[in-house]
Amino acid sequence: MSNRPPLELYIPEPAARPGDIAQVPNAILPGPGETRRPDPLVAEAEMRDIPFELIRVLDSEGRAVGPWAPSISADRKRAGLRAMMLTRAFDERLFRAHRQGKTSFYMKSTGEEAIGAAQSLVLGRGDMCFPTYRVLSWLMARGYPLVELVNQIFSNERDPLKGRQLPILYSARDYGFYSLSGNVGSRFGHAVGWAMASAYKNDDKIALAYIGDGTTAEGDFHEALTFASVYHAPCILCVTNNQWAISSFSGIAGANETTFAAKAIAYGLPGLRVDGNDFLAVWAATEWAVDRARANKGATLIEFYTYRVEGHSTSDDPTKYRPADEAKHWPLGDPVERLKEHLVAIGEWDDARHAALAEELDEAVRAAVKEAEAVGTLGKSKPSVKEMFEGVFKEPDWRVIEQRRELGI
Repeated sequence: MSNRPPLELYIPEPAARPGDIAQVPNAILPGPGETRRPDPLVAEAEMRDIPFELIRVLDSEGRAVGPWAPSISADRKRAGLRAMMLTRAFDERLFRAHRQGKTSFYMKSTGEEAIGAAQSLVLGRGDMCFPTYRVLSWLMARGYPLVELVNQIFSNERDPLKGRQLPILYSARDYGFYSLSGNVGSRFGHAVGWAMASAYKNDDKIALAYIGDGTTAEGDFHEALTFASVYHAPCILCVTNNQWAISSFSGIAGANETTFAAKAIAYGLPGLRVDGNDFLAVWAATEWAVDRARANKGATLIEFYTYRVEGHSTSDDPTKYRPADEAKHWPLGDPVERLKEHLVAIGEWDDARHAALAEELDEAVRAAVKEAEAVGTLGKSKPSVKEMFEGVFKEPDWRVIEQRRELGI
């Protein structure tokens, strides 16, 4: 018989389950302004401490502090606030539309609006975003027509994607927004390939991609980082660490062992860990990574440390796997309120203007939904059947021609 102690398999468990007192993991965080800002053009080996820090700009009084505080005009900040507020207003109304049976599916961005809004405003019009579910604020920041979004969600006759995508899986390449995919990890590799093609053509466009914390446990994540590292792809690869991948907490993907930003070190890439609820911090980190990519220094991995306030989707009940009040204990606050407080603190905003904007945006969403409802909601109106034959083959073969003939179209 061996005298060795028996081995035990370790299974990570979240800090709290339903009925427990909420305990947000990693709640001991660096203060605003404490993380140093390296030059974006220095060698990766000179910044290997940064992935274990947290880039924060806004303090508890709404002031921008520290070396990462970006230089942004008040107008750009207000544009960001508007995009975030519009996203939240849109989410609320379309979530209710789902409950009324007007669409089959919906996913909210609540608590994560700063990420898409800030990055959309930083990147250029010719750059390309390879999105995940919760970056609707990217499109809001670029003025994508609300009624087009609603038509796509209702899958009606005027769905801009002709019924080829599930609700909320948007595609708007004219707005720098590549087709969303339910296979989230696939878009990381596509972004790297797009960026490599841009460099190969000696173009000046860069790519940005998102995945969630759970998807970092899949092969797509590591394959993308390998290609990004080896070929110095001009791209920004973002991990939205919102603590939960559907019902699996982030520890299942390795959050208890190290930061997601630290995974960049093994590939020789810079890793930034950023307060994802701080619009200014998101802006600053993105601007840093953009400068590096455009200078032919290659890719950057950014972890946005944030919290998914709502359920994963309308098919999910988060009270089944986490404390109902966990969101209230999130230490980094509400991104909308924090940017509002900053604008108020610098004399560029006030409660009256905020209330007026909220009312204006709610009315704009209401009008868009009403217009789309006139076309038709789920099952009441559909794209033409002939659309299934379009955009498939450059030259339709005999089977497609015969199928269309049989349908009389």
